[in-house]
Amino acid sequence: MESQQETNLIFWGAGTARTIRPIWVAEELGLSYQLKPIGPRTGETQTPEYTELNPKQKVPFCVDGDLKLSETIAICRYLINKYGSVETLNSPGSIEEQAKEDEWLAFIYGELDETSLYVMRRHGALSEIYGEAPAAMEAAEEYVKRQLNVINKHMQNRDYVLNDRFSLPDIFLTTCLNWVNAYEIEMPTELENYRARIVQRVAYVKAEQINKPK
Repeated sequence: MESQQETNLIFWGAGTARTIRPIWVAEELGLSYQLKPIGPRTGETQTPEYTELNPKQKVPFCVDGDLKLSETIAICRYLINKYGSVETLNSPGSIEEQAKEDEWLAFIYGELDETSLYVMRRHGALSEIYGEAPAAMEAAEEYVKRQLNVINKHMQNRDYVLNDRFSLPDIFLTTCLNWVNAYEIEMPTELENYRARIVQRVAYVKAEQINKPK
């Protein structure tokens, strides 16, 4: 974006499917921010300084003035609620719209991210830490495919997850589909096309470059 809105934002964390989400939101909103690109398993989240900020010792983490936030959904929701607009990303316009957005965020994060894709990460790329578990890997992959079928049915004749506007569930879904793609899990053609279209957004392309681990 040509101009950026001045804020006191600081983000901690880079290099993962989760840390890109607040960065992407900030880029969609045209916000200025400082990024501290610490990694989740580099020891940087366990320093006394960072632990004082975030006792959970996780990334991403956000500071905006006096406000300190962890958890990607909370961070992204806050940024949109405070800095969003109809020209960028904006908050749902009604209680009902908020409920539908929360429904899909909970489904995408709970069923795709935490319950299945992260299980595959634990026992795949992180197997030296968590141990190999072939049965869990196989079950998780099958679970991913079932949830993708649910999403694919919902996405028929839709450009975005909700109505006809790009919103927070699209950010969470796209980052999970990136994960699916990286794991070479077969996904429906419609979702492949959806993902290919969303990752061409200018804000995503910039966020993806910024999120790369240094």
